[in-house]
Amino acid sequence: MFAAAHYAALAVFVLGCWGFGRALLARLAPPPRRDAGLEAAMAAALGVGLFICAFQLLAIFGAFKPGATVALIAAGVLAAALQLRPWWREARALHVAGAPAAPWTRAERIAAIALALVALPALVAPLAPPAAFDELMYHLPYARLVAQQGSLGIHEWLRYPWFPYNYNLLYAAALQLGDDVLPHFLNALAGVISAVMVYRLGIQHANRLTACIGAAIWIGIGDYSNALIDMGVALFVLSACVALWWWRESEPLPGGTRWLGLAAFCLGVAAGSKYQALTFLPLVALFVVWHERRPKAWALALLCFLVPCVYWYARNAIMTGDPFNPIGARVFGFTDWIPADYVQQVADVRDHAARPNALIWAVFLAPFSLLWKRSAALRAAGWFCFYSVAVWLLTSRYPRYLTASFPLLALMAAIGWQVLFGGIAAGVRRVFGAKGGPVEAAPAAAASAGRLALAGDWIVVLLLAALAAVSLRQTAGKMAMISPTPETREAFLRQHVPGYAAMDYLRQHADGRVYQIALNEAIYYGPNPIWGDTLGPWRYRDFLLLLPGDMARKLAAKGFTAIVMPTSMVPTLATRPGFDEHFALLYEKDGGRVYRILSTAP
Repeated sequence: MFAAAHYAALAVFVLGCWGFGRALLARLAPPPRRDAGLEAAMAAALGVGLFICAFQLLAIFGAFKPGATVALIAAGVLAAALQLRPWWREARALHVAGAPAAPWTRAERIAAIALALVALPALVAPLAPPAAFDELMYHLPYARLVAQQGSLGIHEWLRYPWFPYNYNLLYAAALQLGDDVLPHFLNALAGVISAVMVYRLGIQHANRLTACIGAAIWIGIGDYSNALIDMGVALFVLSACVALWWWRESEPLPGGTRWLGLAAFCLGVAAGSKYQALTFLPLVALFVVWHERRPKAWALALLCFLVPCVYWYARNAIMTGDPFNPIGARVFGFTDWIPADYVQQVADVRDHAARPNALIWAVFLAPFSLLWKRSAALRAAGWFCFYSVAVWLLTSRYPRYLTASFPLLALMAAIGWQVLFGGIAAGVRRVFGAKGGPVEAAPAAAASAGRLALAGDWIVVLLLAALAAVSLRQTAGKMAMISPTPETREAFLRQHVPGYAAMDYLRQHADGRVYQIALNEAIYYGPNPIWGDTLGPWRYRDFLLLLPGDMARKLAAKGFTAIVMPTSMVPTLATRPGFDEHFALLYEKDGGRVYRILSTAP
């Protein structure tokens, strides 16, 4: 029942998204190359963007309340109900008018089985309680505050109080109407919609084999068990690329410019969710200016881009002078951060530098495929991938910052893997082909081909068996994380969230401000709000480097009544001379300690 209730809630929201998105898409000129599945996925993505804009507008005016959220979703469901029958007729007409589908080949069936095995753990992963680093540090704490207050605000106790938070508004709506597992489903929704797009793009511009492999790669490298926003950004970057290609194929037909506006809107939603989306603007601008120079078209695109994201950047520019706060500090000046914070953040990103998932490395082989030569759309996708990787290498080299490009990287890597394994197979046939005269060559060649086919069959069976074993093991692991009762949830969180017990104690008993030390990744389960971080105005170094008496007096002067820390910090802080005179132990459990700040004379 726990899983069914969450999937039912997701289905209602998806229906509302599709209803709004379809209502808008139906008023645009149809794309030149029709595909019912791709258009349905685009409608759902557009609906998600429209919900984000509606929630943002409500929150700006302090009207983002549960009643308004329910009314919006109900309106979307009603819009879907009114359009379902005409859409179905149109989809059927497209199916009848299209060319008959070719029978599935053996390779395509194998790829489809692999896709299903890869997707299995992703269906279960969102059901786990929140336990992942950044979702507990600021994504969910921010969403919870918006849900409670019904308005947008600057919360300086969060690590990134000035960030754009478009996709997090969906999490706020989920927290208004359900529990904190629902945000996981909204994160997973972005991955699923973009996987459908990858599959349909593969069918449209390549073949079923490419579609299945590309979708499997993207699903396999996605993370469906948290409430981060990287997959949400990926969905809207991919949607922008689809709309851009529709625009490119539509020009100079009447109405083609509308697809340019849709692409700009999707990029605006992405840029209003994460700063990294801004890195795609130079490439998109170059692509657009190559084909379109009319001021009217550019004005439309700029307006559509600004609608979903201008609030965040204008607010930051007006209030701090830095529209990209805090990453623009070196150009626009520092506000909450100091130069040392900036240096520390850059160093932290570099410390996390690593190679991206090996499944996408084959993208560099895609240009050697015949599909690359035949399809202008695939070439455009390939250049997008190469640009994304180049920017990533020159900036962060942090694998998660490449997530926005993963859907198209997965699609192009699918082509690259076919080039690689096709070349290997051709080489094996050459090496083990029959030698000798023409008379004896035929039976020898047949025997050799039979042996190679048998060996290939066994390799495929073993690979599928290994994939099935990995899939079942991961699914079982994800299922073990599901916590449908308060007791199982408590046990899960105590095991997976360091300092959870101490944070939960403070949430229930704190009677004043609490300062946390080295427990950033558990603050969602603590008092709301809770202060303390490595960066920003409540940075640790401003307090912890003081003598115990001075630290207690400074904390007390700012209204703090307690501190919480992991036991690993005890040798550093609690053993210093005089600490026991100013701090009294209140609670200790599961590697966390809570201390009360004692009253001391000035």
